[in-house]
Amino acid sequence: MIGTLVNTATVIVGAGAGMLIGERLPERFRKIAITALGLITLWIGINMVVQGQKPLLIVIAVVLGAVIGELLRFEKRIESIGEWLRKRARSEAPQFVLGFITASLLFCVGPMTVVGSLEDGLKGDSTLLITKSIMDGFAAIALASGMGLGVMFSAVTVLVVQGGLTLLGSRMQFALDPGVLYPMTAVGGIIILGLGLRLLEIKPIPVANFLPALVLILPLAYYF
Repeated sequence: MIGTLVNTATVIVGAGAGMLIGERLPERFRKIAITALGLITLWIGINMVVQGQKPLLIVIAVVLGAVIGELLRFEKRIESIGEWLRKRARSEAPQFVLGFITASLLFCVGPMTVVGSLEDGLKGDSTLLITKSIMDGFAAIALASGMGLGVMFSAVTVLVVQGGLTLLGSRMQFALDPGVLYPMTAVGGIIILGLGLRLLEIKPIPVANFLPALVLILPLAYYF
């Protein structure tokens, strides 16, 4: 769990630093920062998608996952969690919920999260998660400078998701197989692409509704 705890701490510290920077920036600079983040998010998503294998299974997982997510109203539920956190924090930040969702997805939907957490759980090797922690810390600075306090609360998501994967360890070892990991990475990349389009205000995609696809791709890729 050391890697996850370090990652949680770097997100909190990075977000705190970003908020201090953001408070001193005029609104137009904060807006251009969010636009830059949107473009970078698209780039990250594309890099993840091109690693994809088994394209038919990816299509099935994404479509079915989106339908399930819509039926279960994942986006609304996560927004409700973000709103609950905003009230608890007594924050009036207009982008609190968006910052929470954006940072949570960026920090937790990716191969480094899965591989790093499982290596920590299986081998006690937190090297990859600590490397990810440094990257997430700098990303948190950039995100929080434009979106504020909500980014800091994504540390809770990091703690729960990565901590959960670390504790599951041996039961999730099959996810390290390239035949499973690469399709899952591509599905995560599609979700990140949707997030980038949302940040750029091109289309308000309910990205959280696609999260069930990450679960569906695991058995599909493993058995087929």
